Amino acid sequence: MQITNKQNEEQLTPILRQAFRPLFLLGAGFSAIAMLLWGLALAGKLNLPVYGNIMFWHSHEMLFGFVVAIVLGFLLTAVQNWTGLRAPHGNTLLILTVLWAAARLGLLFGSELPWWLVVAVDISLLPVAAVLFGRMVLKVNQTRNLFFVPILLLLSVCNLLMHYGLQFGYYHIQVLGAYNAVFLVTLLMAIIGGRVLPMFTANGTMTPKVQPIVWLDRIALGSLWLVFAVHFLNLHAILPSQVMAILFSIAALSTAIRVARWKIWITWRVPLLWSLHIAYWFIPVGLALFALRYAGFELTQSIALHALTAGAMGSMILSMIARVSLGHSGRPLQPKLIMTGAFLLVLISALTRVFLMWLVPEMASQWLMFSTLAWALAYGIYVVVYFKVLTTPRADGSPG
Repeated sequence: MQITNKQNEEQLTPILRQAFRPLFLLGAGFSAIAMLLWGLALAGKLNLPVYGNIMFWHSHEMLFGFVVAIVLGFLLTAVQNWTGLRAPHGNTLLILTVLWAAARLGLLFGSELPWWLVVAVDISLLPVAAVLFGRMVLKVNQTRNLFFVPILLLLSVCNLLMHYGLQFGYYHIQVLGAYNAVFLVTLLMAIIGGRVLPMFTANGTMTPKVQPIVWLDRIALGSLWLVFAVHFLNLHAILPSQVMAILFSIAALSTAIRVARWKIWITWRVPLLWSLHIAYWFIPVGLALFALRYAGFELTQSIALHALTAGAMGSMILSMIARVSLGHSGRPLQPKLIMTGAFLLVLISALTRVFLMWLVPEMASQWLMFSTLAWALAYGIYVVVYFKVLTTPRADGSPG
């Protein structure tokens, strides 16, 4: 279905023709810069005038700055294919992008700004995006994808919890907001990954598509919903550790069986595939680490959490934006060879941040610096390689 007019499209700046263009570019670039600033601040080389404090800034901005930019770029691009309606573009997309950028600047230089102004700008992004997305889905009565609206709104609540905890001195609420966001994004990755990874694998390896097992998917996704709900309602604070260990174990095992069925071993010749598979594997790994911690093993929550953030989110986002950027710009799904290096770098960053930090804690500061640099280099490579792709018209001459 042709839903854009080529003549009208050519009057638009290319970067404002689809949401993935500005949000992938700015989100990836921001993550590289933010990680470098974080590393310099930790090393005592830089004193940032951030809103709140440097620990809050790092955790908040990697979630609600970096991850949210990519999530919105993906959803507000995909919704055009799902609904057959023109997705946000032009001035609407520009306003959304400026709102995202204003929030990032507010949090980076917010020490001298009124806190309510920083919060108001930051909090407004996700509800605005939810309205833009939901309006399109409702117009065509596409209930299958309507659940993304409450997910975006729940993410907004998580964001508000972080700000509330910071401003009123409730550290546990601040942490609760961050963990809620991590588990909600993990659920989102599991849902989207389950939709696209079997299809991508079949198309990329010329093999039959692995068909879903309904009961397995229900257990895997249902347990992830339960993990989020338990944390969102703060029930983990009162439930016995054994119950939490069992819940995370069920989620880890069912998710691992689910991704194992997609046959990572047939993807090694296709970087866009093995990078996605490895990223998805970090989900059951992270859930298993939480289970071990609740079972009494000497393991910090930070280690388990970073398996889901630095591991699953960092790797999956890089692989997905590398693929989506090519596909939606009319180019073959064949990334430049240097992107294989970027996929390996973000994987090394995650492995270092999770396992070397856990197993060799006496070198924690060195591992942290190494992981930070590897991440920044990986996403820096994406920005350099894909800058032209994201800022110029489609290679096939089609609108979009």
